[in-house]
Amino acid sequence: MFIKSIELADYRNYDSLNIEFCDGINILYGDNAQGKTNILEAIYVAATTKSHKGSKDKDIVNFHKEEAHIRTYLEKEGVSSRIDMHLRKNKSKGIAVDGQKLKKAADLLGLCNVVFFSPEDLGIIKNGPAERRRFVDMELCQLDNFYLYNLNHYNKIVNQRNVLLKDMYFNPQLKETLNIWDMQLVSYGSKIIERRKLFVDQLNEIIYDIHKKLSGGREEIKIVYEPDVEIEEFEKKLSDSQDRDIKAKITSVGPHRDDFCFLIGDTDIRKFGSQGQQRTAALSLKLSEIEIVKKITKDTPILLLDDVLSELDSNRQNYLLNSIGDTQTIISCTGLEEFVNNRFEINRVFKVTNGQVEQMSNQ
Repeated sequence: MFIKSIELADYRNYDSLNIEFCDGINILYGDNAQGKTNILEAIYVAATTKSHKGSKDKDIVNFHKEEAHIRTYLEKEGVSSRIDMHLRKNKSKGIAVDGQKLKKAADLLGLCNVVFFSPEDLGIIKNGPAERRRFVDMELCQLDNFYLYNLNHYNKIVNQRNVLLKDMYFNPQLKETLNIWDMQLVSYGSKIIERRKLFVDQLNEIIYDIHKKLSGGREEIKIVYEPDVEIEEFEKKLSDSQDRDIKAKITSVGPHRDDFCFLIGDTDIRKFGSQGQQRTAALSLKLSEIEIVKKITKDTPILLLDDVLSELDSNRQNYLLNSIGDTQTIISCTGLEEFVNNRFEINRVFKVTNGQVEQMSNQ
């Protein structure tokens, strides 16, 4: 799978843009705040329906307009397809594939798999549990429709249960309805826990070798899933926590509080790892993400690198660039020096200046 081209209209700082990519290495270069990341974000939105930044549609649409459009042309094994996305400030987005309107946004997931890597991802190991959960959720939602379905329902129920807990302050009789929500929470939550366990097992099969090579054979990494509650204890712990939850007005038990531990030997590098170890582990995680998509979908994902090379030393840069292989890659950067210095093959170069994109080279 690769992206042939993308067209934007009234998307952030782009009034109109049509850019054609090759299936190899594409470079977007230019000064900061010119719109390079916006192109990568648009590709990610077209593939996943969401911004990698968590931005809402109303923030993506050009400030002076009410709606924006993304049209993406894809090719897989010689067969072309088109994703049309209509973003609106005050309504839900509209999506069509090859002219056929999708009933729900979730139906798009899996058509085009992307892996997004930004400087913020280098902090995934040392930052809070929410970022590690988000990494797992975003990947699993692309790969597994059942996980997406269960996660969406689980999150809705957590929100509704939290509203109920707040309402109980004024109406204690509502406690009688709490068990109905708890049963649903256990049902959907248990499926999430089960799938996350399997995903961590799949990741560990891949990340071990990648990390060992990346660390020059010095380190062995293992990811450990730390569920907030085990499936067999979920119902009881949720019931036992009811009085505490009513006082705090928030749901305190469930997979929305899970975490993932990264061990090098016996050392938890979230807390005790050096910055170098944490960054190497984050890079290993992202490279593993590419491999796990290949393994599960039997297809190659599109790799989006947002100014990440400037954050890596030369050894990690080389390892990342040499690991890309046959993956279509779109890289944003402020200069071409890192590629020239590494004698790295570039297939197509675009210069981005204040919302204007000019193709500089087509080898």
